[in-house]
Amino acid sequence: MDCAFANLDAAGFLQIWQHFDADDNGYIEGKELDDFFRHMLEKLGSKDKITEERVQQIKESFMSTYDLTSDGRLAIHELANMILPVDENFLLIFRREASLDNSVEFMKIWRKYDADSSGYISAVELKSFLNDLFQQHKKDIPPGKLDEYTNTMMSIFDKNKDGSLDLNDLARILALQDNFLLQFKMDANSQVERKRDFEKIFAHYDVSKTGALEGPEVDGFVKDMMELVRPSISGVDLDKLREVLLRHCDVNKDGKIQKSELALCLGVKLKSQSH
Repeated sequence: MDCAFANLDAAGFLQIWQHFDADDNGYIEGKELDDFFRHMLEKLGSKDKITEERVQQIKESFMSTYDLTSDGRLAIHELANMILPVDENFLLIFRREASLDNSVEFMKIWRKYDADSSGYISAVELKSFLNDLFQQHKKDIPPGKLDEYTNTMMSIFDKNKDGSLDLNDLARILALQDNFLLQFKMDANSQVERKRDFEKIFAHYDVSKTGALEGPEVDGFVKDMMELVRPSISGVDLDKLREVLLRHCDVNKDGKIQKSELALCLGVKLKSQSH
């Protein structure tokens, strides 16, 4: 593998990613995956005839090592770990963040780097984000590389090419796990089921364990709720919906949503309400 992509840099990696993620869905999968491994065999200068069987063999070999989520497809971080030299693999700095499984943690990052509260992350804000990540991981950035990495990230993830990232773009960068709420039946009929689900849901978003949702906890809950009905919401949409939720559910107007307030809002009877 090393000799196939020995001199690859961030820009070259971008070209490979965009070429093989042909449907632009954020993964190399299916036929795209076969095409990539066929390309890899060609780059390696395979002396043997490149048969379908050989392609499948090398695919199985590499996927068993690099497909960390075992979902049969390559995410951008997995491909980077496979083909980028260590000193060029700027995506390694996302390894810790790539385990994000809670939208609350994701929204903390979003709020911090959407510094002007515009509902978007500009190239300047993204550069600040990358710089902080490098410092956090105690990695030195070679001169001029921060701009290159910022431009590469923008090229990969700025889907509508408007020079800024929205919520969904950042979620893809950080490999945010599937929406927590997808595991629940939103039409559960029995009060017992609804109360049980509500307890799990509230505990998940009440990261601070204060008995109330506040700040990014409200954001994370709103984001996941809205994405059940609208797959792609922007930062601007989220801010509007957050205001709506607070207006309807924050009964005592303290800027937080108490557990009892959210239960009332969602029509769930807690023990204290059932007398």
